[in-house]
Amino acid sequence: MSAKRTCLQIPSDGSESCIQSCDWIGNPNKLQEQVICLEPGVSAWKLIQEKIQELSNMDERDAFMVTDLGVLAEQHQMFLKTLPRVTPFFAVKCNNSPSVLQVLANLGTGFDCASRAELEQVLKMGITPSRIIYANTCKQISYLQYAASHGVQLMTFDCEEELVKVAKFHPTARMVLRIWTEDSDSIFPLSAKFGAPLDKCGHLLSIAKDLGVTVVGSCFHVGSGCQTPESFHQAIANARRVFDLGLQMGHPMGFLDIGGGFPGEKNFVPTFEELAAVINRSLDQYFPESSGVKIIAEPGRFYASKICTAVLNIIGKKNVVEKEGGRKLMYYINDGHYNSFALMLRERQTRIPRVVKKFNCKPCLYPSTLWGPTCDAVDRLGPTEIMLPELQVGDWLVFENMGAYTRTINCNFNGFTRPVMTVTIPSELQHLLDPVH
Repeated sequence: MSAKRTCLQIPSDGSESCIQSCDWIGNPNKLQEQVICLEPGVSAWKLIQEKIQELSNMDERDAFMVTDLGVLAEQHQMFLKTLPRVTPFFAVKCNNSPSVLQVLANLGTGFDCASRAELEQVLKMGITPSRIIYANTCKQISYLQYAASHGVQLMTFDCEEELVKVAKFHPTARMVLRIWTEDSDSIFPLSAKFGAPLDKCGHLLSIAKDLGVTVVGSCFHVGSGCQTPESFHQAIANARRVFDLGLQMGHPMGFLDIGGGFPGEKNFVPTFEELAAVINRSLDQYFPESSGVKIIAEPGRFYASKICTAVLNIIGKKNVVEKEGGRKLMYYINDGHYNSFALMLRERQTRIPRVVKKFNCKPCLYPSTLWGPTCDAVDRLGPTEIMLPELQVGDWLVFENMGAYTRTINCNFNGFTRPVMTVTIPSELQHLLDPVH
């Protein structure tokens, strides 16, 4: 399960760093991730600053990323405190870093998997099938067979055709009916593709009964980046109606999956606490503790967004003078749409980076466009211009909240590879990287 790695410890007194022998996280044949253990009082930001200073003295100022597993542990504790009745099943699609999954496994989360590859990754960590939900409503037959052969029983559906496949290729599955939700106000709506309308649920439950397929509960997803807390209330109310239908049709249910949609970024409106307040009230109303229903969620962004920071270098610059005499600037960066910023064009505004540069006085700000390094004009870091001081080739930009859907959605178009990832963990949490027992 593990092979030797080099683990860097940064002393808190600012003295020279020291090296010690530790373990690699992930497949030892691929040596996927190297973890740096930080001594008390040392932050991941200090590591970033040191890395910037080191690379600034070199010609190869490659982009890089840093993951902070201490923040991951903090997010987990916040989730448990704020939604005490809900068990988190982390969405592997959001961030499949071996060290991230290892820490979450040891913290006790379950896992939401959407493919055979994700099932394999989690199962190889030693996770029991009972801690997995195969939460993809449309599954390839060979994937269903893999789940069946490895004891993964909990999975979702939203149509008759999926029930027919399950009845034939995984008849012992425990199915969860995904219902349609109103998610048009979410940043990434999902209901155009997934979810059965409420008026179709009775028919689906009847088909499941005829096919001998067991339906144990209901699930929904209000869209990633939910901006309307009421969406959770209505979805939970609809799930209650599905439970009542199930009882009438011979499917007594005891499992509710409230999906994802929880914000992970700083300053997101509504806040996680505001969403959680609505969820808690709705659960108490429709699924009180006395009901005995097991409740899970599929958080992704909430856990992953804050844990990762991307550090990019400006590799090119272009001045644009407008007819009115105004001035705009275009910067070319060594990371972009095809690597860490694949989802950013779908967001409603461009993220504002932190500029790593000292100015003698308050600088003027100019409308600026950030372009990625490839030859594609789609390759830009967000849909809009942002206001930045005038920068130069070789300057650094820092983007926070880069842990969600950045490492799992990328390619090497034009031969540009994704930035090197450094993973950090406070030394007092290093035990969370131990293999699952």
